Amino acid sequence: MWDSGTITMILMGLLETIYMTFVSTFFAYIIGLPLGVLLVTSQSNGISPLPKLNKVLNFIVNIVRSVPFLILLVAVIPFTRFIIGTSIGSTATVVPLVIASAPFIARLVESSIQEVEKGVIEAAVSMGCSPFQIITKVMIPEAVPSLIMGAAIATTTILSYSAMAGFVGGGGLGDIAIRYGYHRYEYGIMIVTVAILVIIVQVSQDIGTKIAKKKDKRK
Repeated sequence: MWDSGTITMILMGLLETIYMTFVSTFFAYIIGLPLGVLLVTSQSNGISPLPKLNKVLNFIVNIVRSVPFLILLVAVIPFTRFIIGTSIGSTATVVPLVIASAPFIARLVESSIQEVEKGVIEAAVSMGCSPFQIITKVMIPEAVPSLIMGAAIATTTILSYSAMAGFVGGGGLGDIAIRYGYHRYEYGIMIVTVAILVIIVQVSQDIGTKIAKKKDKRK
């Protein structure tokens, strides 16, 4: 069972998993970071209150987050084919991963920015700073440790989503675990792929925690 072909397959699956996770996290943050900031600033007591926009954004974020990833994965197949040209493979999996993760990241960003002390923001307002200056020079810098912890959580969540994509030929270690463990009853390969996924999650979380602690000026 453990010939060179099997080892190469697992190594390729590992590379595909890392590719899907980090590319999806990158694009999800491009959408989720500004969306999270907008969720905070547009609140009725925010620095740029837009209650109607805030309600619409909250509704959209809640709707997308309510859909289980496997169902969303299948539902967006036509859109994935339109964007990538296929719905199979690691690159195609990036599309549903970004759609599913961006609202989750927006909530993490919203939570991190809300942890910033109100007094610091009020001081910036009283000094006449514009909303853009408050966001870029006060809110985000002050929330960096929490944002890094959120990024670690988001990365591990996207990793688990990528494993689920194996059910529809999404590639990566999840695909290998399902094909060999579920369809062929070769549990040895499945256990190894799951163990690798657990190690990646542990390493990602540990790195995120250490960087967040280093950036935290309060300690």
